[in-house]
Amino acid sequence: MGIVKEKFSDGKDFDIYIYTLSNDSGMKAKITNYGGIIISLFVPDSSGKIDDVVLGYDNLHNYFKNSCYFGGIIGRHANRIENSSFELNGKVYNLVKNEGENHIHGGNIGFDSVIWNAEIIKEDGTEALKLTYKSKDGEENYPGNLDVTVIYKVTKDNALSIEYHAVSDKDTVVNLTNHSYFNLSGHDSGDILNHEVMINAEKFTPIDEYSIPTGEIRDVAETPMDFRQMKSIKESIELEDNQILYGKGFDHNWVLNTKDINEKAAEVFDPISKRRMEVYTTKPGIQFYTGNSIIDSKKGKDGVVYKKRSGLCFETQYFPNALKHKHFPSPILKAGENYQHKTIYKFL
Repeated sequence: MGIVKEKFSDGKDFDIYIYTLSNDSGMKAKITNYGGIIISLFVPDSSGKIDDVVLGYDNLHNYFKNSCYFGGIIGRHANRIENSSFELNGKVYNLVKNEGENHIHGGNIGFDSVIWNAEIIKEDGTEALKLTYKSKDGEENYPGNLDVTVIYKVTKDNALSIEYHAVSDKDTVVNLTNHSYFNLSGHDSGDILNHEVMINAEKFTPIDEYSIPTGEIRDVAETPMDFRQMKSIKESIELEDNQILYGKGFDHNWVLNTKDINEKAAEVFDPISKRRMEVYTTKPGIQFYTGNSIIDSKKGKDGVVYKKRSGLCFETQYFPNALKHKHFPSPILKAGENYQHKTIYKFL
């Protein structure tokens, strides 16, 4: 179906629009070129009832103060960098400290906080939303002029596909993801503790008390991090474990067993609505985050007040803090080379 373009009700003074992507099954994604944010994602349940399954806001001005990063494209470097600095080609780059002494999600003005150029294109006979942004050399103190493209598409089989592309004129670091918070019962239905989760990973990267990966790669076996078989979040999230304590719940990177886009990386099932979401990706890691910091948030869509654990995130990524641990897959992008990754969220 064709993509519909409209203005935010409070966005008349900005070159910012909402694009609605849909299919014939009733799935509908509302995406804005401000931050590439997924505002709403309507999907049918087992009986055909359609609900909005992502957290977000009704108005543009709340997105200008989007401290939880609801739905946004995260870059230039998603997740955390220890001590807000990294070394590349013998030069030290000092980044903004926006989480204690550390750097998170690209800085004070990350890719979730900029206006992207938008274009409606056709891919395989289906309309898609193509967003482009030029991150200039030195923006947030990252090196290189980086041309970024993100393509969103809603497919016939009820999947949201996200393609990430980037190229730089200097060696730089790139780690792009999307920060949507999912609640398969509906964004207005409370917490996600009853959701059941599977993560296709034998190992994870433990964190310290500041949520920084230590460099260790640890087996999930006999830990609360073992999601190799489907289990409810509430089974593990309150266990007495240092990793749960440090993350205030789950906020960790798992080392995926596969980078094959055709093999499942993760899955979540809601026993109430019977909705199921599968995640596929070419990335080596996935951050499973249980919305531990959503506390007394601003009112969300439909006047709903989101609270702790109202949504969960599956952020596909290079491992956090990889720039400090050379045995982690590297987020370094060489000048002229193409950064190319894909993530799919499929609903059943």
